[in-house]
Amino acid sequence: MKRIILFALVLGITKVVAQEQDRTITTAVPFLTIAADARASGMGDIGVATSVDAFSQQWNPSKYAFAERKMGIGVSYTPYLESIVNDISLLSANYYNKLNDRSAFAVGLRYFGLGEIELRQNQSDEGTLVKPNEFALDGTYALKLSETFSMAVGGRFISSNLRFQQSGQDSQAANAFAVDVSGFYRSREIAYNSFDGRWRAGFNISNLGGKLQYDEGGQENFLPTNLKFGGGFDFIFDQDNVLGLYTEFNKLLVPTPRDFNGDGVIDQSDTDEYEQIGFFSGVFESFGDAPDGFKEELQETTIAFGAEYRYQDAFMLRTGYFNENENKGARRFLTLGAGFKFKAAQVDLSYLFSTSQVKSPLENTLRFSLTFNLGEEFYND
Repeated sequence: MKRIILFALVLGITKVVAQEQDRTITTAVPFLTIAADARASGMGDIGVATSVDAFSQQWNPSKYAFAERKMGIGVSYTPYLESIVNDISLLSANYYNKLNDRSAFAVGLRYFGLGEIELRQNQSDEGTLVKPNEFALDGTYALKLSETFSMAVGGRFISSNLRFQQSGQDSQAANAFAVDVSGFYRSREIAYNSFDGRWRAGFNISNLGGKLQYDEGGQENFLPTNLKFGGGFDFIFDQDNVLGLYTEFNKLLVPTPRDFNGDGVIDQSDTDEYEQIGFFSGVFESFGDAPDGFKEELQETTIAFGAEYRYQDAFMLRTGYFNENENKGARRFLTLGAGFKFKAAQVDLSYLFSTSQVKSPLENTLRFSLTFNLGEEFYND
């Protein structure tokens, strides 16, 4: 029997679940839910209503329509399970270009490499090295519908190459297509008594697409279709000092595993019936299918709070907190981050501290992002 201990460990941790919970929600390609850039991860994995940057593709691509420069390039590196291994990481690259004052397009790539894994049929075999990986290639178009509101639509090609070569068989990656629909509101600058301010709000329905299947006739896995929505407010004290406070909610639009036959146990027959749910109908079922009703539906919604202080748009300090119910994954962590901008280049760093008994695979990990903002400036009131 093949010994794939490391691979099994990685899959067990990257699932958005705690396996001991019967009704936690599992999905394919959970790497799509990992914050890929250091700015958002420094604010508790928040990005749906923050100001635009090159990495808005993952959080809310509608923000690109409000970009203040002609184009932007962002690259980031996130080590994964760094306390156990050193060759698992998430890489991200994004590019946006404003076509005019009202519209923009963007492309992005996220690559999750699981390092090298040695396979053996038995202990005396020489062993074969494999390099499982997953990636997503994105494209999006954003358009201002008014001076304060924009929307975007995007497409995504997803490939998951986790199937290992078997004797007499050809190993193939599982592929799927998905779409995103998002909206972003940014108010005009408002004068208050002792400061100016700006309201922000946004939503993003991401990874809406068909199931992922690794073997013909095998198990079908839901994509991590997700609804993000949130808001925030920028305190503009003067031209040099700005403080942004934000909150964000996330809910997987995936059905809750449950006991269909009523025997008190979620067994194989329940799993088989669960797999018969289509991805589109599953989106609507996800709002009201939890066995414990509205209380459990709320448990399936995560909440995060974040803050960002900017000084002269050259130095940034960030912090945030992310909370997930203990029955639905128990991800809870505090984050810190900082950014430094020099001319057209910006460097961002973030660090995560787990506050849950379930240790995060990103705990004590330093994440790094590099952004370049280029071309002519666009004025946004």
